[in-house]
Amino acid sequence: MLPQLLLVLLGALALTIVSFRRGWQAPLVLAVTGAAVSFVPGLPRLELPPDVILSVVLPPLLFSTTTDFSWRGFLRRWRSITNLGVLLVVVTTAAVGALAAWAVPWLGLGTALVLAAVVSPPDAVTAVAIGGRLGLPTRVLTTLKGESLVNDAAALTLFSTATAAVAGTETVIGDPVLFFLFEAVGGVLVGAVLGRVVHAVRTRLWNPANMTALAVLTPFTAYAVAEALQTSGVLAVVAAGFALSRRSVRTVYATRIAERDVWNLLDVLLEAFVFAYLGLQFSFLLRDALGEGSGAAALAGAAAVVLAGVVAVRVAWVVGGGVLMRRVLRGRFSPGGRHYSPREDLVIAWTGMRGVVTLAAAAGIPERTASGEPFPHRADLQVLAFAVAVGTLLLQGSTLPRLIRRLRLEAPEEREWLEEQRRRARELASRTARAELTRARDEAGDPVERHVAELVLERAEQLAALRAAEGAETEGAAEGRRAGESGVALRRRMIRAQREALVSAQEEGRIAEEAVRESLEQLDLDEASLSHRSSPRL
Repeated sequence: MLPQLLLVLLGALALTIVSFRRGWQAPLVLAVTGAAVSFVPGLPRLELPPDVILSVVLPPLLFSTTTDFSWRGFLRRWRSITNLGVLLVVVTTAAVGALAAWAVPWLGLGTALVLAAVVSPPDAVTAVAIGGRLGLPTRVLTTLKGESLVNDAAALTLFSTATAAVAGTETVIGDPVLFFLFEAVGGVLVGAVLGRVVHAVRTRLWNPANMTALAVLTPFTAYAVAEALQTSGVLAVVAAGFALSRRSVRTVYATRIAERDVWNLLDVLLEAFVFAYLGLQFSFLLRDALGEGSGAAALAGAAAVVLAGVVAVRVAWVVGGGVLMRRVLRGRFSPGGRHYSPREDLVIAWTGMRGVVTLAAAAGIPERTASGEPFPHRADLQVLAFAVAVGTLLLQGSTLPRLIRRLRLEAPEEREWLEEQRRRARELASRTARAELTRARDEAGDPVERHVAELVLERAEQLAALRAAEGAETEGAAEGRRAGESGVALRRRMIRAQREALVSAQEEGRIAEEAVRESLEQLDLDEASLSHRSSPRL
């Protein structure tokens, strides 16, 4: 099976690269291509155990989302994020479950709710990529990112509850509602505690490779521990991710750079694999569904009904809720406010593409119930989930760019606000650098160190200042080496002071987290460049 998995992964990665260069939707291309290939005669079936998908693929995908999300942005938009990420998921699960039970009577209400939980969470990756490229307001992008993070956790917790009820799995609490609450609260607590423990360990490590390895193991550990305690492994992963991401500014710069690359790599590989994997399952799942007595026409009709229900519930909830909010509250729009314009509501309503979490959850439906019987209509559920994911990518993903362009969503006041925050971050970093350099010059007892500090202080550009300091004329080679070493040490001291000042400004709410993060990333790159400069040469 390993050679087959590697071939699937390589093929999925190749299609992703081609799609990126062509400007295509990689998830859609992967899913459709995989489905087409699955009908090749004689193709062997590649099927992983359901728990592998849920415990190996989902944790790193969910965890990586938290590392690139603004905590203060979440707090500014928590009402909208909770509305879309929790309430809408519950409403979608209930409404689509009832609709599926009516339109697909052979499923039954319990199994229909499993399907509804699988298809309830939209995936904001495509929407955010399109919106960011076309200038969608930051408040909308922040809401979509936050919704995607929260709704994955909410939907998968509902999914595990509904699956346990249908499968007859023994749980610590018999009542499904109380068990759902127990799962949610317990998962958050497990993740938060584990995140703090991991952070405490990481602060005592100095090797970036060890720190990155510990971070990569964290989501798998959080998921496994939470599931062993019969709480929500998904919420544990998200809580652990938030606990670490909020404290990541206190880690070594090399660790932050390495982890950004690692999570980006895992995101690309795992998302490509999931779409290709379930696409390659399509013909076999369809054959299983037809073998269980489901007709092709009935499945197509059921897929159309479920797809229409998924789209309609989101549009009605977002657009209707927006109208109600504007009529009742009559608030003004502001960068930090919670209201959206009608055009922004329309865009948010249309960003309901289903993605990797839906497909992974569908693949994670157990094969058998607690009694050993086959899980009812498992193939039907997976075929319908695949159809809904592909359908939303075709219907909404392909038309979203045109909608954004036509609505001409512009937010000049938001751009001005964010630019002001960036300006304040730059000014704070500059003031801090000058103050630290002045202090270093005054404290210097060595004439060479004092001379280097004066040279650096005179330059506005930091990298140019370092070059000037390292290249300053001295009376001998020894003094030249001392000047270079002093310049490097001074530069590191200045970066540490700038980082501390920026982090303090962020924590005190004086400068927006988005602007601070950009400045911190630049400081990380500067420090990495500095370490490269000071490393031994052959």
